[in-house]
Order: sequence, then C-alpha cells, then structure tokens
Amino acid sequence: MIYTVTLSPSIDYIVRMSNMRSNTTNRTDSEEFYFGGKGINVSQVLAELDLDSTAFGFIAGFTGEAIEKGLRNNRIRTDFIHLNEGFTRINIKIKAGGETEINGQGPDIPEAALQQLMQKLDHIKDGDTLVLAGSIPKTCPDDIYERMLERVKDKKIMIAVDATRKLLVNSLSMHPFLIKPNRLELSEIFHKEVETEDDVKKYAGKLQEMGARNVIVSLGRKGAFLLDETGATHSCGVLKQPVINTVGAGDSMVAGFIAGYLKTGDYGYALKLGSACGNATSFLPGLATRAKIDEVFAQLK
Repeated sequence: MIYTVTLSPSIDYIVRMSNMRSNTTNRTDSEEFYFGGKGINVSQVLAELDLDSTAFGFIAGFTGEAIEKGLRNNRIRTDFIHLNEGFTRINIKIKAGGETEINGQGPDIPEAALQQLMQKLDHIKDGDTLVLAGSIPKTCPDDIYERMLERVKDKKIMIAVDATRKLLVNSLSMHPFLIKPNRLELSEIFHKEVETEDDVKKYAGKLQEMGARNVIVSLGRKGAFLLDETGATHSCGVLKQPVINTVGAGDSMVAGFIAGYLKTGDYGYALKLGSACGNATSFLPGLATRAKIDEVFAQLK
C-alpha cells in the first residue's frame, strides 16, 4: 500500500478574469475548484495510474467534509483525522493576466491529533510506501516530519519526501528513497546559485551524501534531472505545449516516479513517467489524467 500524508489539505478556488482592479467589484469570467494539498495530489495522480493509496492528514469543518467526500475514488482510501475546531483552509488563486494567490491558514493541530497520526503510521508494513509532501501548519512542531520518520524507521518501506528547506534537510538522516527539490530550492539549501548542469549534479550529489538515495531536480522548462542511488544520472525533457497550470505538477512527478519504479524497478523509466505526469498536469486546468499522461509519455525524450 502507498500512504500519502498531507498535514495541511486545502480547497483550491481558482477564478479567472481578464483583469482585476482594486477597491471595486470584480466579476469572474470562469471559476473552478480542486481538492488539494501535495499528498492528496499524489494520491489522485496515483489513482490515474491504477495504483491504490491511503490518504492521511487532518481535516476540519465543512471544507474538510467536502474534501473527504470529493476524494471518494475506488483507488483512494481516505483515513483523515477529524479536528473539532476550525475548518480546512481555502486557497484562492486569481488568474487575471498574472496570478495572485491568497492562501488560508487552516486549523490548529493539537498534540492529541498528532499522536493519532503517529498511531496510524504504526499500521504501515514492510514493503509499503510512505509519501510526506508539502508544508506544515504553523501549529505543527518543526520536527514533525522527523518524528514521523522516526516512528517508521524500523520498517522496510520506501519513503518519498517532497518538502522545502529545513523540512527536507532534516529528513535526510532517515535516508529517504526519493526527494525532489527544484533548482531554486537547491540554491536555498546550499546558499549558492545553482545554474549550470554541473551545479545541479554537484548539489544533488551533496544531498545524496547527506542521506538521500535518489534525487530528482526539477528544472522547469529544461525538464528534470535524476541522480539515482547507483550514481547514474538521467535526464528528461519537456514538451513544447502551452503551460496553463503549475499547481500540482511537482506532486504529479513524484506520483509518476513512484509508479514507474514500482512497476519496473528502472530509474530511467520512472523519471520518464514522472516527467510525463508533471507535464500532463501543466497542460491541463487540474491534475494529470491518464489519457494526457499516455499522450505525453509517448512523445517525451
């Protein structure tokens, strides 16, 4: 079983308009909403790839109920912890020429709820996969990822961590199977400008020295780079199609890589499938669909 953890789920409310003016009433041209949070995104793309997953996380209020109902899928089992106070956050994304985001705070996470999550991790068995993805609520302790990984350290499982800065760096001592920083995040971690291909390889190698097994570096329009645990390098490009959405593209890549590796054990194939999923999401209003993934995969090099 694949388990995904989303500590701060959201409903992403997207509004589109030709332009937006302040201090007056604006009317939208179109609107849509998606159930989000990085781990939840991973689960949804895994479902498109015919893989089952269980989604862990915290939900609250009517927005949390909407996410739980909206994720009903025969490939996704929701096992959320229901909080008694607050409501799951709503993120507003205004697309009017440029893009403006207003992200909600979400509910407070009490220590008792964190302990419930830890107890759920005890059900993970050898051979399972655990994906920790995304930021943490402000009321969660900074070491929450470390605490979760410590809880499962004696299990023979595959761990993927898709997080930034301290959350990512502090997880490396647990030797995660996969991490996926982008070029900017590499620069922030090492306080160096990461610009060239040699830079990317050098600092991906440093992350391996710190404990990561496989390091994907997403490079935007230049594709993706993988330093695998054997020391081999792989790269995959992107298709030249109009990008209409970047939300969830990285999560889609993580899902595709995991699916590709579980299917074949081949790192190059896994990177290609991950890249296809990331590309597919960027070409659609929402997350990648199986049809779009297959279409992109056939054309990627």
